[in-house]
Amino acid sequence: MNRDGARKSIWQEEIKTFSSDAGFDQLFDVAIVGGGITGISTAVRLQKEGKKCIILEAANIGFGTTGGTTAHLNDFFDTTYAQAIKDFGLNNAKLLKYVGIEAKNIIKNNIREYNIDCDFERKTAYIFALDESQARQLDEMVKGSAQVGHQMILTQDIPFPIPFKKAAVVPDQGQFHPIKYIKALMQVFIDLGGVLVEQCLCESHDEQEDQVVLKTTKGEIKAARVIYATHIPPGVNVLHFMNAPYRSYAIAFSIKGDHYPIDLGYDLIDPYHYYRTQEINGEVLLIAGGEDHKTGHAEDTGECFSKLENYVREYFDVETAVYSWSSQYYEPVDGLPYIGVLPGSNGRIYTATGFRGNGMIFGTITSQILGDLILTGSSKYKELFDPGRIKPMAGFTTFLKEQASVAFDFIKDKLFIEKISSLAELKDGEAKVVKYDGSSYAVYKESNGKAHILKSVCPHAQCEVRWNSAEISWDCPCHGSRFNVNGKMLTGPTVKDLQRIETDPSV
Repeated sequence: MNRDGARKSIWQEEIKTFSSDAGFDQLFDVAIVGGGITGISTAVRLQKEGKKCIILEAANIGFGTTGGTTAHLNDFFDTTYAQAIKDFGLNNAKLLKYVGIEAKNIIKNNIREYNIDCDFERKTAYIFALDESQARQLDEMVKGSAQVGHQMILTQDIPFPIPFKKAAVVPDQGQFHPIKYIKALMQVFIDLGGVLVEQCLCESHDEQEDQVVLKTTKGEIKAARVIYATHIPPGVNVLHFMNAPYRSYAIAFSIKGDHYPIDLGYDLIDPYHYYRTQEINGEVLLIAGGEDHKTGHAEDTGECFSKLENYVREYFDVETAVYSWSSQYYEPVDGLPYIGVLPGSNGRIYTATGFRGNGMIFGTITSQILGDLILTGSSKYKELFDPGRIKPMAGFTTFLKEQASVAFDFIKDKLFIEKISSLAELKDGEAKVVKYDGSSYAVYKESNGKAHILKSVCPHAQCEVRWNSAEISWDCPCHGSRFNVNGKMLTGPTVKDLQRIETDPSV
């Protein structure tokens, strides 16, 4: 299994390429774009209910955030119940409580019904404050949880070797192996008659009166409805201005001896650290995550791994950093996800985005919400997560048209290339954005001295990309699109590559 970064995640030992013959000339009831937990869970729900579905995946299943998660299954969220009460009211906060409960039940029911071996374990979670300010924050969290009827209890002890001021315990949480889980669900989907097409990039859609026509790299797909389960919808949409892309870092350590915490742990530092264990190839590893930052806003992403590793080694008795990787998520402007009809569409296109750090739970509950909306026209969570609560800004339609018309010419002049390379003055393995003659270019130099030159402007909304040294990628700080050193798209919302400047003028 490949993923959207140069570093290998702990889950990538699970390699599975699916293939199923797609009759593109048929009309599908639902086309799901994206093969992560959101898309696959929703596809299984709809296919099981008798809908004829197709999943279109630009790479392979689990390529995006599902392959980079740390897979905590908890019924408390980055947006706390205290904050939800303040921003959305007590009744909506109580409704939010059931999201975690129902999502966990969906996962457990799928595991039981389809006999899925995905290392699922029930766990107890501990949240701990490290100073007085965090202790006050924890008190608010406990108070908010009590108001909505969620169990979060102050405790005097935690199983983590970290000094703390105050702590709370949350029972009946969980963890699993996300790729084992979605692999099994994908097989269920195919066995139910569903169609999966991998290495199939969805480039655009045309929403018509009675269907949606998707233009893909493998031909046109027609469906009565479309779901964008792509973490953020492609193209340019008002949702891109209401969600900020963030990266989070994770390291899996081998452990000295047999004494290690087996529960889930979370501190309240901003950004917070989080912990769990996972057995891989017969060895129990400690997974620690944190050091989050807005995508494209860290000068040295490799330093984020160093900070995380140093912090963990200060408190935990660990040996080797066996795996280290980073992953992307989106922060919604008001703290809650957007799950429902895509803003600007006529009701045939749906989206699910803005999951914060709770992607496994919100991705799973999407199967219930969108499944209910498509099957019955209603969902108890419809208004709470309605993307329509975001209103398009003035002039937005004109902005879309302007961005769609942007085009560049290829440049192959040898003197031009030499000038860009000399301006960059890069050592092997380095990268930077350089300005020349009114334009910007992203330049990366391989260890063998070969230079890769790209137009540095992201084709999605014309923002300038920035170098991610940890994952060897160019990342857009505006909406989270990511590209490899050759300019190939790794992560949307863009559906186009960065323009590559051929370094061999004879090409």
